[in-house]
Amino acid sequence: MSIGDFAPIRPARLHWQDHTPVATDYDDPYFSRQDGRAESHYVFLQGNRLPERFAALADGDGFVIGETGFGTGLNMLLAAALFRRLAPAGARLDLFSVEKHPLTAADLDRALAAWPDTADTPEWDALRDALRQQYPPASPGCHRLWLADNVSLTLMLGEAEPLWRLCPAQVDAWFLDGFAPARNGDMWQPALFRQLAAHSRPRATLATFTAAGAVRRGLADAGFQVQRIDGFGHKRHMVVGSFGADPAAWRPARQRRGQALVVGAGLAGATAARALAERGWQVTVLDPAGIATAASGNHAGVVYSTPSPHLTAQNRFYQLSYGHALRWLARHRFPGDGQGALNGVVQHYVDDKQSAKIRAAADSGAWPDSLLLAGDHRAELRGGGYLNPPAWCRTLLDHPAIRVRQAAVTALASGTPALATLDDGEQMNADAIVIATAGAAKQLTVDGATLDWLPLKLIRGQVSYCAATEASTAWQQAQCHGGYLTPALDGLHCVGATFDLHNPDPAPRDQDDADNLAQLRHHLPDHWAELGGEHIQVVNRRVGLRCQSTDFLPLAGPLPDPARDDLAALPGLWLNIAHGSRGITGTPLCAEILADRISDAPPPADRPLLDALDPGRFLRRKKKKLKVKS
Repeated sequence: MSIGDFAPIRPARLHWQDHTPVATDYDDPYFSRQDGRAESHYVFLQGNRLPERFAALADGDGFVIGETGFGTGLNMLLAAALFRRLAPAGARLDLFSVEKHPLTAADLDRALAAWPDTADTPEWDALRDALRQQYPPASPGCHRLWLADNVSLTLMLGEAEPLWRLCPAQVDAWFLDGFAPARNGDMWQPALFRQLAAHSRPRATLATFTAAGAVRRGLADAGFQVQRIDGFGHKRHMVVGSFGADPAAWRPARQRRGQALVVGAGLAGATAARALAERGWQVTVLDPAGIATAASGNHAGVVYSTPSPHLTAQNRFYQLSYGHALRWLARHRFPGDGQGALNGVVQHYVDDKQSAKIRAAADSGAWPDSLLLAGDHRAELRGGGYLNPPAWCRTLLDHPAIRVRQAAVTALASGTPALATLDDGEQMNADAIVIATAGAAKQLTVDGATLDWLPLKLIRGQVSYCAATEASTAWQQAQCHGGYLTPALDGLHCVGATFDLHNPDPAPRDQDDADNLAQLRHHLPDHWAELGGEHIQVVNRRVGLRCQSTDFLPLAGPLPDPARDDLAALPGLWLNIAHGSRGITGTPLCAEILADRISDAPPPADRPLLDALDPGRFLRRKKKKLKVKS
């Protein structure tokens, strides 16, 4: 179901002429039949002077390329290969491309198979394989892929104009691609050209294969200086341009790096620390109890999401973070042997309402078959699974730029740098401090005041660890119902979990184990019987306090100053909390967004999604209500 600027995605329909894919709906090939790679190099790479610009970059420089039609990914892969060959390892390339009708994974593989590795693009195979392996499902919004350790691709699926309008990136070079204006007039419109101008850095360049008069005039009206030059091959002309005079005076943006402190070593802290370290930050993680000892410390957790047909910001976060988490896990080759498996999650319908919601999500097109298969009695979330959260946290924190200290933070002070005071009186300066302490964040003192305004609630949950039986060892997939059941890890199944809003007592209770097993028996009687029925052995249990916000979304962004009317961010301080029961799924995307914003790099999310995660949203709503009442 469409919500504003977002709608379900319809994949491309195409046919093949020898090795060339042709869009059936537009009757136009995706690349030149003459020599698609040579044309792309001539039009987009040389047209934007990328060889000399990449070669002039220094460590810490960032470069952003924006594109209006991803297609087969040919342009972006060539740009990435050129960057990897010419730019220093310490520079970063961010690719942002929009596509209304993405190719299926099978069609993408076939199209890219037409371009074998060659001597002039030695990085081609690795970049192409990275795109193939991480290629996202056809769901609307921003999908971040890492093609190399310093090359990201944010693939934005949907209409070009609204997605570029909502995109946070500022662009250094534009690839104006897409089917010819005569065949795809809906895209080549003044509204899009205005968005390109609004998202251009000073003296940004552009290049396009078309020299149509309407395109030249539209770009000029938007503020670009355009020039018609010789085209490639049999095409007489193409267009290049710049946003502002003297494009040779363009200067790259600098990425921000420095010393970072992450307070908390659970899933939120570990993902944030890893994302910062991968961007060149030196990170110290502080936690008095060590790695993953609070709510992130369960023996097994489920990688899952909640499908919905409604494309609200909340539901889009649930969907996009699910795909993002799967790409993070694949990139870090986790889980390994004995750590879990990503082989799908079975969702058993607990009532007619849930059944109708999930089946509507599958029927809407918002959740493609590659993510969700919905039957009459149960559904399967494809790609999800179960894993050991403490092992995942340890994997993330195993990085040469990260060190972990068992220490408690008692107070924080904003500033440049910000300051953390430890329980032994030691003070530590940092260019950025990320608070990832879940509900304990409310007790932190910041600039002399506690964060008691944070709209958080703690939900007690107890999981029961049950001994595997001969029958249960054959289980392969995690099962969700009213609770959840995981296959055995180290001979133990996790059966959970209770949900108690009113009693935060951390002590385990026998009644909670009985409730977990009763719920299992009610929803999955066959599994209950195979686990031992009345003789199920509960060998251990664990209590955790889930931290959730009052609107169910995490708080991931700069910490606002509630004393200021404009709620400006407190310098140097950031929040990453309130992941509730979806910590495994939601934390990688939140970490990526935070690390990019801290580093002054473009984050992989549209502005409405960033606003939905912003910690200041609750204070803004409160101020708005007070203003209406007055």
